[in-house]
Amino acid sequence: MISLDFAVLKYFTKVKEACAQDITNALKDEYDSFKDLNKGSVMMTLITAEAFGAIEKTKFQLDENGEINVYYRAQEDDAANLIYKSN
Repeated sequence: MISLDFAVLKYFTKVKEACAQDITNALKDEYDSFKDLNKGSVMMTLITAEAFGAIEKTKFQLDENGEINVYYRAQEDDAANLIYKSN
């Protein structure tokens, strides 16, 4: 099993874009026992990855609870790099 932070980044190789809640839901089955699998911790991973240039913001969207979701994506080269490093 890869680290949760890396699993968050690797998720971008499977989707066009995602927000912290999307990723939390997608990783729940495999990482449910991890206390850091929550929207706040995943968001911190995303912010850090953005600061390092691994992903970029694509849009902001309000959810049904009125919370703002920030969506990110990996550029094609970055996604290919994530796949390579995980193998």
